[in-house]
Amino acid sequence: MSGDEIHILGLEMPVRIGVPEAERAAWQTVSADITVTLACAFDKMHDELSDTLDYERAANEATALAASRPRQLLETLAADLVGHFLQDERVRAVEVLLRKRILPHTDAVAVRMRRERPGTR
Repeated sequence: MSGDEIHILGLEMPVRIGVPEAERAAWQTVSADITVTLACAFDKMHDELSDTLDYERAANEATALAASRPRQLLETLAADLVGHFLQDERVRAVEVLLRKRILPHTDAVAVRMRRERPGTR
């Protein structure tokens, strides 16, 4: 199995997220780093897009999913994104790091979630 990874870094996604209803009412921006580990090694791909992850499509799908409904927790959004990417049979594992600027005197609050497809170890 491959350990080769694709990274989508600093993806800015519009979201409605936060515990207070007033916070969810306004659109905010969450930054995402998405790391996808593929089942197929890069050197086995034969230069075919069908063997890998389409970066633009993946970024667009993540952005659409993030904007699709209000959520209270970053943790919920991370789980939704991880679950989405693991539906692709070419994906062996996925890690999502989400950053939200919310607390004063900090750069951001962040959550990270990593999951592997069952039976891939």
